[in-house]
Amino acid sequence: MKFLLAILLLISSFNLPAASDRISIVGSTTVLPIMAQAAKRYRHLHPDIILTVSGGGSGVGVASIRQGTAQIGMVSRELTEQEKNSFNNSVETIPIARDVVAIAVSKTVYLSGIKQLSIEQIADIYRGKRRNWKSVGGADTPILVIDKEASRGTRHVFAKVVLGHAQARARGASIITGSNNEEQAAIARSDQAIGMLSTAWLNDQVRALAIIGANHEPGSLTHITDSHYPIQRTLDILLPKNASDKTRKFIDFLLSPEGQKIVQNVGYLPIH
Repeated sequence: MKFLLAILLLISSFNLPAASDRISIVGSTTVLPIMAQAAKRYRHLHPDIILTVSGGGSGVGVASIRQGTAQIGMVSRELTEQEKNSFNNSVETIPIARDVVAIAVSKTVYLSGIKQLSIEQIADIYRGKRRNWKSVGGADTPILVIDKEASRGTRHVFAKVVLGHAQARARGASIITGSNNEEQAAIARSDQAIGMLSTAWLNDQVRALAIIGANHEPGSLTHITDSHYPIQRTLDILLPKNASDKTRKFIDFLLSPEGQKIVQNVGYLPIH
């Protein structure tokens, strides 16, 4: 099931704000928790503003800004050269947080002894060259490889580092998921799974692996500051240069100490 979260913050139906008071925010489900919490707080501070926040992935965020159907786009990867050219210097890319993409396995796999893998081993698994956990020191059981949709920012960052190209195919994958929430649930339900997740979606049932040769700890935000963890990224928003003052004031809130505290509270590293 496609993951879609929409938060509609409405004032009284007898006194609806004008269209110019409505801000539509669309894109990356990695960035979505930040925006959902920030919109909720901003609505409390400014009850005359309607903020609508929905996911769909970084590709959807880029397309929505290009088509003018959203005021703010959410992206969890770098823009491609083609995307940059399509905007023709009419859009700002504003960093709001930092994150790492964790190599995640189900709790059963982790407790069987798989607590670290090399980039080469992970690449072999996703290319279908290793199909049993026994080949990397685990139990004699098949590996359930979970990929993500090509339009997803998490997949883009993962494939660029692990497979050598952002659009590289993962021939070993048998399941393709959409949102982080969907991938988290698929990993948690399996006793054989491996996938890719933002750190904000890790929990007791979905554990992160360390990367052999890069560090000896599971992927975590602490590795951003020491640069040891190889799969990390900046979380950005896309803002048209002709954005309204009301939209820009919401961005100012995101970058304020209160907005950056929200970033930290939902599990990411503040940009400031």
